[in-house]
Parts: sequence; structure tokens; C-alpha cells
Amino acid sequence: MSSTLTGQRGKRMALAACLPVLFVLTWEVLGRFDLLIAGLIPMPSAVLRAWWVWIAGAGGLSLNPYSGTWGANLWFSLQRVGEGYLLAIVLGIPLGVFIGWSRLAAQVVDPSIQWLRPIPITAWLPFSIALFGINEFGAIFLITLGAFYPIVVNTTQGARDVDKNLVRAARMMGAGGWALLRRVILPAALPSVFTGLRIGLGIAWTAVIVAEMVAVKSGLGYVLWDAYYVGRMDVVIADMVSIGLMGYISDRLVVFVESRLLTWRRLQSY
Repeated sequence: MSSTLTGQRGKRMALAACLPVLFVLTWEVLGRFDLLIAGLIPMPSAVLRAWWVWIAGAGGLSLNPYSGTWGANLWFSLQRVGEGYLLAIVLGIPLGVFIGWSRLAAQVVDPSIQWLRPIPITAWLPFSIALFGINEFGAIFLITLGAFYPIVVNTTQGARDVDKNLVRAARMMGAGGWALLRRVILPAALPSVFTGLRIGLGIAWTAVIVAEMVAVKSGLGYVLWDAYYVGRMDVVIADMVSIGLMGYISDRLVVFVESRLLTWRRLQSY
């Protein structure tokens, strides 16, 4: 059984790698034949060299301002995403369950959330800078705001769609309000909750880049904008790949937690 699963995972990984590898190889070949826009689109090999210098440093005396700074900037971005995302979870999941389960909360709170939700993160930037200035709090505010809406909306839908027969059965067995919420409603809503967590995490990475471009002076977003400003497109693309890689890894972590908490869904797929 385990060997079969390992083979299936290997096959999925190979299939997933086909398109990116083909894209990079085509990109490199076009660069070798001078078919890319000169000075604007560097070849993957040039991006890889710039990325390595950004990670490991150039060695000796280097005038490259990005040399060896990748780890520090990545850590700044990870901290901001972690803090903002955790705050969004703490606020979004209880509020979503409350709105989905309480008709009064749905009537009072949900309209305001649906009214504010379409406002993009970029529109909140001036407000964030005016309120918090150029510092960490502005970035964390934007990340929390971006991740909050998909978490609360999906949690609300999950709590609202709980099978009423389960609720009736639990009440017949003597389950009160808190026990009903903890043992029936929240577990039944978890698939929707995790959908919101995954979407919210993706938006959190978008928000941190937007915030770091303007509201703070460190992190992957700051390097992205600074490298563009000085014409280092190799660093810009290396930064974009770093952001995508971190977003993918963090999403896989959420999926891993989901697979452990929702074991019954994994068993149903066999």
C-alpha cells in the first residue's frame, strides 16, 4: 500500500514539474538565440546566478547591495505573514461560525463584511500609512485584512451548511449550545474553514508584498520594488520565484494539517 502511494506521489510530482521545466527550457533557448527583449527579460541562468548571490553572497568585497540578504528579507516577510495570518484566523473563524449559526449575527454583521470585502488591499494602503505610518503595524494590518475576508466568508458558509439532522440528533442526546458548537458545528464546517485558510494564505502573501513595497523598508516586497527601480530584473524575477515558492510551501503545510485533522476525507478518497 505504501509503495503504491509513493509511486502515485512521484507520478503527480513528475507531471506537475513538466510544464515549469518546459517553460524554463524554452525561455533559456530563446535567450541563447537573442530572442528576448534585451535588458528587460534575463535568461533563467542569469536569474539563477543572481539568486545564488542574493542567498549566499558574492564572496570577498562586493558592491552588490543584495548580496547575502535573501535570508534576512525572507525572514521579515515570513514574520509579517505569520503574524497577520494568525490574527486573521483568530478573528475570522469564531466570527464566521457565529454569523453562520446565528440568524441575528447574520443580519447585523454579515452586511458590513460584504460591503467592505470588495475593497482591494491597495485601496487600504493610504489609510494604513496615515494610521500606522511606515512601520510593521501597517503591513500586519494589511495582511490581516486581506486574509480575514476569505476565512470568515468560507467559515460562515461551512457553519451555515451543517446538516440539520446532525444538529437534531445531538440535541436529542442532550448536547447544549457550547457542546453542540464544539462537537458538531465546528467539525462539520472544517472543510470550508480550510478552504478559507488556503485562500486567505495566498492573499496574505499578496498583501505582504504590497505592504513591503510602500509601507516598510525590508522584506521580499521591498527588494522587489528596489531591484526594479535600479533595473536589476534578474533580482526581480528571483524575488518573484522566491515569493511563489514560499507561498507554495506554506499552502502545502496547510494541506498537511488539513489531511491530519480531516482523516475521514482522506479515507473516503480511497
